[in-house]
Amino acid sequence: MTGPLVPFREIVLKVHSRCDLACDHCYVYEHADQSWRTRPRTISDEVIFRTAQRLAEHAAAHALPSVSVILHGGEPLLAGPARLRRVCEGLTSAFEGVAELDLRVHTNGIQLSPRYLDLFDEFDVRVGISLDGDRAANDRHRRYADGRSSHPLVLKAVELLRQERYRHLNLGLLCTVDIRNDPHAVLDALIELEPPLIDFLLPHATWDEPPFRPDGSPTAYADWLLTVFDRWEERGRPVPVRIFSSVLSTLSGGPSLTESLGLAPTDLVVVETDGQLEQVDSLKSAYEGAAATGFDVFSHTFDEVAAHPGVRARQLGLAGVSETCRRCPVVRSCGGGLYTHRYDSAGPFGPFDNPSVYCADLEALVRGVEARTAGTLVAPAVTDRAELAVAQQDLTRTLLARLNADIGRRGGREWAQAWELAGAIEASERGARGLDEVLALPYTRGWLLHALEPAHERFGAVRAARRLSTYLAAAVARAGLDLPVRVTFSDGVLFLPGLGELRVAGAGECGTALVRGAEEGFLVHREGGDEDEPRVVRPERAGPDWRPLRRIVLPGAVPGPVLDDMDPSRDCFPRRAAPALDERAAAGAAARIAEAWTLLAEKAPRHARQMAGFLTTLTPLTGTAPAEPSVGRHGPGALGISPDGSAEELAFALLRGFRRAELRALCDVTDLYAADGSWEHRIPWQEEPVPFSRLLADTYERVGLGDFEPDWLEGVPRALDVLERAAELTVHGKRLLDLMRKEV
Repeated sequence: MTGPLVPFREIVLKVHSRCDLACDHCYVYEHADQSWRTRPRTISDEVIFRTAQRLAEHAAAHALPSVSVILHGGEPLLAGPARLRRVCEGLTSAFEGVAELDLRVHTNGIQLSPRYLDLFDEFDVRVGISLDGDRAANDRHRRYADGRSSHPLVLKAVELLRQERYRHLNLGLLCTVDIRNDPHAVLDALIELEPPLIDFLLPHATWDEPPFRPDGSPTAYADWLLTVFDRWEERGRPVPVRIFSSVLSTLSGGPSLTESLGLAPTDLVVVETDGQLEQVDSLKSAYEGAAATGFDVFSHTFDEVAAHPGVRARQLGLAGVSETCRRCPVVRSCGGGLYTHRYDSAGPFGPFDNPSVYCADLEALVRGVEARTAGTLVAPAVTDRAELAVAQQDLTRTLLARLNADIGRRGGREWAQAWELAGAIEASERGARGLDEVLALPYTRGWLLHALEPAHERFGAVRAARRLSTYLAAAVARAGLDLPVRVTFSDGVLFLPGLGELRVAGAGECGTALVRGAEEGFLVHREGGDEDEPRVVRPERAGPDWRPLRRIVLPGAVPGPVLDDMDPSRDCFPRRAAPALDERAAAGAAARIAEAWTLLAEKAPRHARQMAGFLTTLTPLTGTAPAEPSVGRHGPGALGISPDGSAEELAFALLRGFRRAELRALCDVTDLYAADGSWEHRIPWQEEPVPFSRLLADTYERVGLGDFEPDWLEGVPRALDVLERAAELTVHGKRLLDLMRKEV
């Protein structure tokens, strides 16, 4: 098996191998593997020491920031407070200066008392308690050997954890599903206890020992869980429920939140009371010895266990599930189910190369949650262009805040002054509006992305502060705000983003100037120059020293995008930005673009209207074919184009570029798909298979081009069908797919 070794970040440490309950659904005592009978009852000092030592070495070797250790059993509290103290002390000592240690204990709660909780408080051990719901549900399985109920003592333990002095240790409740229990009563009983988390677990089963299905329904467990989900929604989701949170996360393109769902590689190992190193504990449900590795903490490292074929098989993600699962659209959410639940001793391709015994349940659960929540899960930016603009503005502001945090750590007086000035500008309504306009400029985003790259940290706070000041100066100029902003200029030219450039000195000269807003235009005064009075600049009017960005006039005398051949951050496309155009070349390019827009308005009026509200900046590039636009690392609204070409070629380039830019803007703020590259897809217009991102981009582009030239729609319906069946598609992507079908 290939691929990098996945280090263990979670360790289940068996501190006691017996239990004080006789739960008839317990995989340790009631299922296929009976190795507990040969284990020492309690973990020894030697096993504690060697486990702590090996684990700390593993964490150090892989530079792990933190490691979780779950004290488990049997019933871990039967080890007693003194033994548990040795475990906590041994682990804490070994991890000092190595990594953060996250200690947890999973218990049935029967033995829990202030004596244990004071110990756990001392070592910050968080406590999870097993409880299957109301008394009737809990007593169905969780009883003493003589049949007595455990419910009163478990409730007492939960109430103890709810006390103010112990509440911070409460990890939540684990509930094993039994479809004979009333789902409403189970959820209501658990919610009543106000846990920080509820974790519903499917009972361990395999194809050899299938789960209980009283009426033979293949989706009985999904139906039960969806009834719980509906009740959870009805009550306003008062408590996080891990299985539901995980499905909702993966539907939106996020990660799985539980080992039992999703494609994330496993990073868990078990240490038994005798020091034996084993795979995930649930494998004991499959067959005798299924979890064994043959390794122990005395003779083997955790890296050796991580390289074990059984462990590696659970780290393969998509490659580790059956062919049936790989073809299934919900595999990103269900992940093929828990590894143990795939076991079939007669499996044609191997004992674990099968769908889960809960396959139909998992698919029904994912689809059921999606059907119930898709309307609320879909990002507003997908369906509303105004919301897309808001999301993009939020992203730019987030990047600016990140840059401030990065530079703040390094210090820098000039940056601190510029940041303070930004706050002063935003304090007024006009200033905030001007700042928003400047932050919405596409190359503002380009500058931020460039400045945040690790390779460019050497440019330092001073350079970043000076660049920020030019944006602040542009903001006060736009807002007409009478607030002076000091900016630097070079080669005698001062550039204000989104406005233009002003010659303030001779070629080769550098210096500073003060910019402030005025009622009409803005004022610029070079510091240290010969001028006594500031120059008055009116942004839209060219002058002897002022060269504004050329604005293209669209059909009907509507102001269109600017032709930006000045911004220093415009060189963010795959092709190089062209040098500044002379007046004749700029006028010619602007005229051809206006003519192309007229052609678009005639042949594709809907898209022409959408483009007028989206495309704000066109930048001439070198070495680009007239019909081949370019989208780079910048904010929404910019497009790189060839300054040459006919009106027909430019019209095609503008529409094609608009579709590319719009999809890029959506992808910036929304997860339209996930796990890109995990599958390859056939598309009607070429032979070679492509990843999902390419399929979506090509199809989205062709849907738009079909408005201009219907021949581009050939093959699009088939491509839309391929997209709809793809596992990569999130709820946001599915909504976009609906919109694309309506366009067609």
